[in-house]
Amino acid sequence: MSSAARGWVERYRQWAFDVAAVAIAALDVWLRVVPEAETYNYVLSAVAVVAVALRRRFPFLVVLITAPGFLAGWAQLAAMIALGTLARRRLLSTQTFIGAGLVWFSRFFTWPPSEFVELDWKTHVHNAIYGCLVAGMPIAIGLLAHAREELSARIAELAASRERERMLHSHAVRADERARLAREMHDVVSHQVSLIAMQAGALRMAAEDPNARRVAGTIRTLSTRTLDELRQLVSVLRTTSGDDSPQPRVEDLPQLVATAGFPISLAVHGEVASLPAPVSGAVYRTVQEALTNVRKHAAGAPTGVLVVVDRDELRAEIRNDPPHHRQETGTLPGGGHGLMGLRERAALLNGDFAAAPTEDGGYLVRVTFPVTRSLDT
Repeated sequence: MSSAARGWVERYRQWAFDVAAVAIAALDVWLRVVPEAETYNYVLSAVAVVAVALRRRFPFLVVLITAPGFLAGWAQLAAMIALGTLARRRLLSTQTFIGAGLVWFSRFFTWPPSEFVELDWKTHVHNAIYGCLVAGMPIAIGLLAHAREELSARIAELAASRERERMLHSHAVRADERARLAREMHDVVSHQVSLIAMQAGALRMAAEDPNARRVAGTIRTLSTRTLDELRQLVSVLRTTSGDDSPQPRVEDLPQLVATAGFPISLAVHGEVASLPAPVSGAVYRTVQEALTNVRKHAAGAPTGVLVVVDRDELRAEIRNDPPHHRQETGTLPGGGHGLMGLRERAALLNGDFAAAPTEDGGYLVRVTFPVTRSLDT
């Protein structure tokens, strides 16, 4: 059942209870009416019955209105229903004690006062005892209803918590399975890339054509770099087995830029040594992935990398110019998940990620992270 449907059901249920409360209070008055009563007895009793319909919005005021109808009329159940609602809404507050005192006095005191004076002391004691019951029972029922609501809310919260726990457990199981598959993939891919590197090295030594030797050297260099990247990525997945290799940080960007193979300008402003490790590593991976995309789709295009660290924010931008010419060898293969992974990484660190073409035909990657520096740095 949807939340809107539950809301309508709850609203109709409350409306039905209000109608039943007014009907019971009216029946109580009608069954106790005496012919020789005064006009004000009827008026006070009728007002008390009508006021019961407003007990949810004005619980204390309704108790004040129904008390005279109980004292000088026949609206006993109306006053008790109002007091029960007050106890349910206000619990054991000052208003509840005042309402209980009024209901008790209405049951203890006999109207008109001349009849009250004529009663003996035993009747007064009897009325006082029954007044405690008449005032105490609605309060007990109201507190019990409130406790039931609190218990229902706690049970619903516990059920939601268990559902969240189940979802987290399933996410953890999937994460472990993905980590296992990633480690297996690393073993398979590293083996194949190692073979490629070995074959490229042999081709470089055996080839007589300078261009063939140059291409073979490039293949060997890329294969070696790919192996290094795989080892760095999988080292994160193996932290449970004691592999806590240091991860690249913003300070390692100059080395990354120097080995990129195309013109890149790097500018870093601000203190980066004290950055949190997750943020610093995320910036490095963002720049690395952006440069990889430049190499794939705009080879040779001048690229600028800007990292600015303020007091509470880090901003990194990677902007490349449009390529001077298109490569005829085709684009390098890619899974299409690089930018998606960067966006997810930024979201995990409460950062913002954006990537879009520029007006001059280039491309811009921008990421911002909130910075909370640790006290031990």
